[in-house]
Amino acid sequence: MLRATDLAKAYPGPGKTVRALDGATLQVAAGELVAVQGPSGCGKTTLLLAAGGLLRPDAGRVLIGGEDPYALPPEARARFRGAKVGFVFQQFHLVPYLSVLDNILAPTLARPVAGARERAADLARHFGLADRQDHVPAELSTGERQRTALARALLHKPALLLADEPTSNLDEASGKVVLGTLAEFAAAGGAVLLVTHDPRAAEYATRTLLMEGGRIKA
Repeated sequence: MLRATDLAKAYPGPGKTVRALDGATLQVAAGELVAVQGPSGCGKTTLLLAAGGLLRPDAGRVLIGGEDPYALPPEARARFRGAKVGFVFQQFHLVPYLSVLDNILAPTLARPVAGARERAADLARHFGLADRQDHVPAELSTGERQRTALARALLHKPALLLADEPTSNLDEASGKVVLGTLAEFAAAGGAVLLVTHDPRAAEYATRTLLMEGGRIKA
């Protein structure tokens, strides 16, 4: 489902260039939850953004379902991401003035989803948010915000789910809900790439990879 080959990405900095990716290569098949672990600053988030079609690498190639998102013009690439990829970010990126239900429905602003409102309500119930669906993010706990973000990522039934440190701000119980949901998504035939410092991720992952210095080591 995902194949990233020899990815390179550098950022200019004061006095030197930072090489966030330096030949990173990995692949994630349907049915897999692949966890990438490594120290802060090793390139994990850059890898995730490049793999999801959000950040063009300086070199290398990304294929999602056999298609290169970076070969598409910007608008077509955005539509491709909207159809194929779901994102779960560490900071949630919820719209502060929208309710839980409308945050879950936010992807429909860019791409219609059949039966979206019913599916959003089902996801809210699944994640224990049924009695919170009219609340705005400021009225939610941290765990509820992350569950809302996860429901939003699943609304359009993506083939590939990318998660960036989704449990870093959560208590143990909420972290288990998130990791369990990612594992369920993979078990149902989806593909998951998870970058994380959370040692619990290894319990849920089908494979765990180590990243150092912009490369996948194992």
